Amino acid sequence: MKRIVLKIVLWFFVASLGSLLLFKFVPVYYTPLMLRRAVEAFADGRPVHFERQWVSLDQVSPQMVRAVVAAEDDTFFEHHGFVWQQIQKAYQSNRNGKKRRGGSSLSQQTAKNVFTFGTRTYVRKVFEAYFTVGQELIWGKRRMLEIYLNIVEWGDGIYGVEAAAQHYFGKSAAKLSEQQAALLAAALPGPRIYNVVHPGPYMLKRQKHIIRMMHNLPPKLPLDSSF
Repeated sequence: MKRIVLKIVLWFFVASLGSLLLFKFVPVYYTPLMLRRAVEAFADGRPVHFERQWVSLDQVSPQMVRAVVAAEDDTFFEHHGFVWQQIQKAYQSNRNGKKRRGGSSLSQQTAKNVFTFGTRTYVRKVFEAYFTVGQELIWGKRRMLEIYLNIVEWGDGIYGVEAAAQHYFGKSAAKLSEQQAALLAAALPGPRIYNVVHPGPYMLKRQKHIIRMMHNLPPKLPLDSSF
């Protein structure tokens, strides 16, 4: 029995390491979350469709990069995958029965989107933490941002910043303005709930907050940072 378990662990380690090395150089076109959404749509009798187009980080508006960092993890370039203070706050808040809040860093969110189905389980959190460490060691910050921006969900069947920019604004991700970038970033907590086309008071308020956060970031982000 021990040998079987050891083989499974070894196989998982080799497979996960291979995936991390592969995705350092190869675009991530499909994710477990995309498969989950396709199954959900099929089960509900809805058409299954995907809007996505991979672009390099150089083809994304600097305003969009700043907006995502400001909105999701303004300490992204300062930590090694985890923001322990935020994790502790989220744990205490959820434990006390308050409104559920997340404590995941941008690194953790990338791991969740690339390697898991996005379900709220402790098992997923373990896998997420494992791949977060691997990403930090193998991919670096720039590659993580590039992958995140290309695979994150931005609406029903809409994945990645290029698809979102084309769908909502009829332009490429490279030409997104500060206002548009902040509005897209404002939808990320609930991309299938918040309306980018007709934003409500919450979205507009969050958009303004994100713009203020963007202005608080360093003039030039350390995108070449490998730590």
